[in-house]
Amino acid sequence: MAKNIRAIRGMNDCLPAETLLWQHAEGILKQVVTGYGYREIRLPVVEQTLLFSRAIGELTDVVEKEMYTFQCRSSDSLTLRPEGTAGCVRACLEHDLLGSQQRLWYSGPMFRHERPQKGRYRQFHQLGAEVFGLAGPEIDAELILLTARCWRALGVTAHVRLELNSIGSAAARKGYVTALVAFLEQHRAKLDEECQQRLYGNPLRLLDSKNPDVQLLLNDAPRLENWLDADSRQHFTQLCELLTNAGIPFRVNERLVRGLDYYNQTVFEWITDSLGAQGAVCAGGRYDGLVEQLGGRATPAVGFAIGLERLLLLLRVVHPEFTPAPALDACLISAGSGTLPAAMQLAEQLRDTLPGLKLMTYFGGGSFKKQFSRADKSGARMALVLGENEITAGQVILKDLRSGEQQTVALSDITARVASMLSC
Repeated sequence: MAKNIRAIRGMNDCLPAETLLWQHAEGILKQVVTGYGYREIRLPVVEQTLLFSRAIGELTDVVEKEMYTFQCRSSDSLTLRPEGTAGCVRACLEHDLLGSQQRLWYSGPMFRHERPQKGRYRQFHQLGAEVFGLAGPEIDAELILLTARCWRALGVTAHVRLELNSIGSAAARKGYVTALVAFLEQHRAKLDEECQQRLYGNPLRLLDSKNPDVQLLLNDAPRLENWLDADSRQHFTQLCELLTNAGIPFRVNERLVRGLDYYNQTVFEWITDSLGAQGAVCAGGRYDGLVEQLGGRATPAVGFAIGLERLLLLLRVVHPEFTPAPALDACLISAGSGTLPAAMQLAEQLRDTLPGLKLMTYFGGGSFKKQFSRADKSGARMALVLGENEITAGQVILKDLRSGEQQTVALSDITARVASMLSC
């Protein structure tokens, strides 16, 4: 029976051969965000359901259809987090972090009950950044510059493009929504079933419909930019100027609205054409009303999230030759009577004197030939060999697993010799 238990559909294992690429990408992203002065915050994966229904919007697809929600023993309704922003705001309010400006980042798994496909999974991972307390377009621009630096560091700049829009204030959007619904009601027969369902509950989502007939119809629809308030117009104009001066190419996409209710003014996406239908690798925007909506004082805020699975897919497409650093630097092989305790002692000595050394000692016996075969397959740079003769002579055999060359080294010199070999 147990052998038939498998991972839940859309929730995938990340095997050791894949985690090296994950570590490579995550390491670069974390280096970039911390380089801009952002501090890490670690958030729970389970929150009260009310947090998401209040923050994201009860009529959004996420809340209506996609959340993993359950009753706990206390009868509270709990939800596996479908995104990170709401939990970050909740934590900042709970721990009184919003008395001053905050630049925070987080990473980890999110959960949405969607139809699994390439680049879209039910458990997926994001790295996000949030800024609280800054209202000007400068911080919007900095977040976009930060993400652009991530793409340069990862070598994918030529394969992503930036799309921007302003969706104005909540008050301004009400007028636009009224005009948009009135227009679409006149053409209801041309809407597909999904768009008809969204027409009154979440009409802005029709703007990013993937149905080409709906997109053609929208060419004659009222334009959101004609309803923007003056502050939003000025904010967006200044943001575009800042990005232009910084040399960041972008396209204004007036149908980019994002799928969560808390956004206002700036929204943006970094999109790739290299992954098929799932093209957005990073998305974000401004959400100035969310802190107040969740019970805090009015606080300007802006953030983004990078989809790590999609980013990893893009890295594999763009850099198929990528070979991450080997998981091991060295293997320690021993055979013969009484050699294992000496091998363990040598391994600990090397780990003490060479911090960061990735060294594995083989246990379980086996001939030298068999152990060398395993060492070759491990990808390690070198093998250290201890037999009965070496222990008696106070020596170690050091073999370069790339060239095949080997040398006999005194135990007193082995640390320096290994360090020298790793530096080459």
